Amino acid sequence: MAMYWDITEIKVQNDTSIWVRFQDGVEGVVQFLPTAFRGVFAGLREPDAFRLARIEDGVLTWPGELDLAPDAMHAAIAAHGKWVLD
Repeated sequence: MAMYWDITEIKVQNDTSIWVRFQDGVEGVVQFLPTAFRGVFAGLREPDAFRLARIEDGVLTWPGELDLAPDAMHAAIAAHGKWVLD
């Protein structure tokens, strides 16, 4: 069952940001600040790795089982047009 926060489309904008559109039509940008590239996300510092972003079951993911919470992303983008990760 699709949820309103399921992601339906993405476009990698550059090495640190991705435009997303949700099932309910909300759209905006996920922006990684340099400090967000730590821990499990450290490998995404590499532009080629960051650009491997894809949608899997309505979730923004990368190889290696990395993903971002779509409900939190939706809430931030609906409120501010952007979700900034730091």
